[in-house]
Amino acid sequence: MGTMTFGAESDEVTSHAMLDRFVDAGGTLIDTADVYSAGVSEEIVGRWLKKRPDRDRFVVATKGRFSVGHEPDFAGASRANLSNAVDASLRRLQADAIDLYQVHCWDPHTPIEETLEALADMVRDGKVRFVGVSNYTGYQLARAATTARLKGSVPIVSLQAQYSLLERTIELDLVPACLDEGIGLLPWSPLGGGWLTGKYSRYQLPTGASRLGEDPNRGVEAYDLRNTDRTWSVIEACTAVASVHGVPMSAVALAWLRDRPAVSSVILGTRTVEQLDQNLLASHLELSAGERVSLDHASAPGIPLYPHGFIERYGGERVWERLATRNEPPPIGA
Repeated sequence: MGTMTFGAESDEVTSHAMLDRFVDAGGTLIDTADVYSAGVSEEIVGRWLKKRPDRDRFVVATKGRFSVGHEPDFAGASRANLSNAVDASLRRLQADAIDLYQVHCWDPHTPIEETLEALADMVRDGKVRFVGVSNYTGYQLARAATTARLKGSVPIVSLQAQYSLLERTIELDLVPACLDEGIGLLPWSPLGGGWLTGKYSRYQLPTGASRLGEDPNRGVEAYDLRNTDRTWSVIEACTAVASVHGVPMSAVALAWLRDRPAVSSVILGTRTVEQLDQNLLASHLELSAGERVSLDHASAPGIPLYPHGFIERYGGERVWERLATRNEPPPIGA
């Protein structure tokens, strides 16, 4: 359960109702971050956890790295910032320890050794049980994981990255790195910021109470960025599969993602209980091999001519085969 909407698009009553519904359906992983609603999301999750007699049932994850907007204005993955950030998150979550603490983004100004030492101290002090990262490139993830291993530090167990039928570029470097290092992948924005729910039209700018209705230029899912022939091919393929199963297209997109290589869990971020119910249908949806092939083909991002295409042609390494997917269309430049 992703909680970025908590305290922003969803008030506390709605947020708690979504958490109740999520755990009733068997969910256990709750993901938040200190910057979500400037700490309010963590506070909402903390108050909900406080009421639960089965608190130990849940894996609670949060993230630190960016400025929360409070004084002192710490930012970055330095020892000083992360030490202050984790203490603040513990207070807001009303927790003795955080199950999974994640560095929210690579910090080019702090040596990775310092970041890893700070995370190791958190685990040794009992503040954190496991550590992960988010929004790293393939090179950054490999460097961090290798450095941790060589220095005998705590291992990186998870990566949060944007991943969906509309955003598959992480399959070139990040997914292989996760598979090589045994790192679990936690995709965020699995529905492409709402595009894979069928709410947007090809020829009409979004309006109303939706992410792009309120701000068509919002982030990586901005209307002009995603309004492409490939996007509508993916939506058409999802719609066709959804009609066969009698489910929303969002459930199809989530079911496809759930079973991709390296994926440990998929982060669901919703505004309402009704949206959550639609997403949860994916937990029982099994796609056929043919349906997966149709979705794979419609969403195939292709491979850049260099270096990946060059390596495939002259180096003998089949990028798609190393992901154990044998039904991909021929990559660009191969």
